Amino acid sequence: MKNLSFKIGNVEFKNPVMTASGTFGSGKEYSDFVDLNKLGAVVVKGVSDVAWEGNDTPRVAEVYGGMLNSVGLQNPGVDEFIKTDIPFLRQFDTKIIVNVCGHSLEEYIRATEKLADADVDVLELNISCPNVEAGCLSFGTDAKMVEKVVSEVKKVAKQPLIVKLTPNVTDITEIARASESAGADALSLINTITGMKIDIHRQKPVLARKIGGMSGPAIKPIAVRMVYQVANTVKIPIIGMGGILNGDDAIEFILAGASGVAVGTANFINPFATMEVLKGIEEYMNKYNINDLKEIRGIVK
Repeated sequence: MKNLSFKIGNVEFKNPVMTASGTFGSGKEYSDFVDLNKLGAVVVKGVSDVAWEGNDTPRVAEVYGGMLNSVGLQNPGVDEFIKTDIPFLRQFDTKIIVNVCGHSLEEYIRATEKLADADVDVLELNISCPNVEAGCLSFGTDAKMVEKVVSEVKKVAKQPLIVKLTPNVTDITEIARASESAGADALSLINTITGMKIDIHRQKPVLARKIGGMSGPAIKPIAVRMVYQVANTVKIPIIGMGGILNGDDAIEFILAGASGVAVGTANFINPFATMEVLKGIEEYMNKYNINDLKEIRGIVK
């Protein structure tokens, strides 16, 4: 029997394949295509303490090798999430990871407090949110701010805490170390890379907010590099993401040091992507006679 499991804190995942926040809703949209029981976890869309309307449209654009989005974390708020989405997901044998977002430290704390007694397994702190108190710069771009936010949220969180890192920094390992020292139980990376697309006929940006986050296969080499660097810097588990389309892509991240892998943009072009990634990992293990993913995790030095 092959062992694909790993742990974050005291929570065990049966396999490394999960969804990337914001690309899978809360699972309802994909449940006709994907057997949610087979996933290691469903990472739900970003959840805030109150409802967010999101950004003006257009807010999604196709680009070479991926897509740009400036959705703005539209969501109905944590109370509605607890009432409607958790009961749906609890029908399935999978872990629930809630992506927590906020525009201020107080908003992060309020959402985390509301989730403390909710029936969810793990929290993922989205520190790529724009900090309204600092000119809308991302929380995750300053190590001292990261340490402050993570440590304060950790005080009120009852579930293990993953910190999701933005790649839009000079040194990803500095942010990773700050997160670990503040009490993070795991890290997920990378979030989207800032980009822009211009309509040359209209001579205007395609996105209403001009700049958005790029995801998809084109960013995978950057994501693998950052996972590799972080895995050689921290001792806590890592969830790797960024352009994963198939099992081979996922294995790259695991060889670089990831314990889990999240499938994001691929879900939009292939609703069966998560199942194909899982199958690909299993086929790789069979081909190379690997009995436990621990045998190859982080072996690339």
